[in-house]
Amino acid sequence: MNNKPDVTAEVVSELTPGTAPVSEAASGHAAGTQPQEVSSPDHSEIPEAAKTGAQLRGESSPASCEVPGSVTPAGAAPKKTAKKPNIVRRLYDWTLHWADTRWGVLALFVLAFAESSFFPIPPDVLLIACCLGLPKKSFKYALICTAGSVLGACFGYLIGQYAWLNPESATGFTALADWFFNNLFSVEAYRSVEAMYNQWNFWIVFTGGFTPLPFKLITITAGVFDINFVMFLIASIVSRGARFFLVGWLIWKFGPTIKSFIDKHFNWMALAFTVLLIGGFLAIKYI
Repeated sequence: MNNKPDVTAEVVSELTPGTAPVSEAASGHAAGTQPQEVSSPDHSEIPEAAKTGAQLRGESSPASCEVPGSVTPAGAAPKKTAKKPNIVRRLYDWTLHWADTRWGVLALFVLAFAESSFFPIPPDVLLIACCLGLPKKSFKYALICTAGSVLGACFGYLIGQYAWLNPESATGFTALADWFFNNLFSVEAYRSVEAMYNQWNFWIVFTGGFTPLPFKLITITAGVFDINFVMFLIASIVSRGARFFLVGWLIWKFGPTIKSFIDKHFNWMALAFTVLLIGGFLAIKYI
């Protein structure tokens, strides 16, 4: 047997810093054994510090192919970001979330007040949610919603009386009125209501309060055109009470199964009822 050292192995070990000389015994050639494979470090594992940081931030630990600081592989499809909902949808969701809080009843009153004068989301959304949560209190919620809406209607009337017209401005309106025209309803809608008030004052208020028409348009214009306040108040109580108590009664009577029916058909039913009601009075008057 040749006992001379393997010169080639020693030369290779000298040229490679940090490696020990490889002998026949270490290489396993002399003993006829297979060389052992040296395991490389597993870079797919996330350092413990990175895992802890993600957990402290409330994030899930990144996947093995997304180690913090790594670059997205070439050719990989970019992640799609969820489309941000529009402002009306965000207001709708914000309104609805109050039903899950202890402030739901107070929020219902405030929302009903605001919707009658400036807020765009109708209180029916929160009223339905509150009634579904406790159907036995449906009439109580309807009363709270009616009270808030009628008080808000009075506030809208005052806006029309004292904060709407400004003869000295170029448009003839105040800055507040211009904001309403730019964000809530148009000048054309305002003018059309003005023409109808001259003949149908009570029924205009009733229609705005019972149907899905924007009630704020009716309350403000009633103040602008100086509609009789007592008549305005009675029409608001009757129309708003009829709408909200009808919603409360439907949920009290039929429970959660009626919700989809209200969402799809209630506004159309309210419009049809109003048309039939006004049509009946017109028939009595002219026939």
